[in-house]
Amino acid sequence: MGGHRLRMGGGAAGIERLEASFRGRPFAPHRHDTYAIGITVAGVQTFGYRGRRWQCLPGECHILHPDELHDGAAGTEAGFGYRIAYVDPALIQEALDGRPLPFVADPVVRGRDVPPALVEWLHRIDEPIDGFERLELASALAGFLARHAGAPPLRPVPLRLAALRRVRDLIVGDPRMLHPLEEFERLSGIDRWTIARQFRAAFGTSPSRFRTMRQLDLARRLMAGGTPLSEAALEAGFADQSHLSRQFKRAYGLTPARWMRWQA
Repeated sequence: MGGHRLRMGGGAAGIERLEASFRGRPFAPHRHDTYAIGITVAGVQTFGYRGRRWQCLPGECHILHPDELHDGAAGTEAGFGYRIAYVDPALIQEALDGRPLPFVADPVVRGRDVPPALVEWLHRIDEPIDGFERLELASALAGFLARHAGAPPLRPVPLRLAALRRVRDLIVGDPRMLHPLEEFERLSGIDRWTIARQFRAAFGTSPSRFRTMRQLDLARRLMAGGTPLSEAALEAGFADQSHLSRQFKRAYGLTPARWMRWQA
């Protein structure tokens, strides 16, 4: 591993993401006013936290509570690397719907207990976070923190299916359009947090992912009809051809070019 490196990724209101690699002892004792939730990706990360020295190995997650003093250092001469999200406690509080902020006493979470969604969001830190994805990430992190703090789970509430179907129909009607969250709230009559929590329970995926899949449906129809890949990407509402290709491979396991060849 090389020397010190720090790179900011894409974020959203109340969320910052970055990746870093260091050797030695890069961080003196300090505090954040956010939750710091990271995954070690290489080497051994050590840190002092609440009177004890901790180790975080590759694939493991560390959780630092707001305003808690900590430092950071490499556990070996090879150095360490990690990806991390800094999350505003106010956003977690919104996701918890008024419950107290969870305090996780053991700051290291073993790899098998790390939510796959967190791994994915930290893996693709360069991609933007849209409105619903921001809410889903906050809800997932709030649930993750609450579980590891030993807090009781939220009580299930009945699904607002008629309202959720209106949200779904709006997305299906024109998946190229990134509708503002306020429009979904007006259409459905329920708040954005309820939409974000209940959409997956009703339809098996998040509103953001559902929209992406409908964009891919449109792109495939365009490509099958002879539209060049670069034009199909823009007509389907993707930022560019590379954006379409990344999402296509993530969804289907192969590139659009290979998919087109296999259509012959």
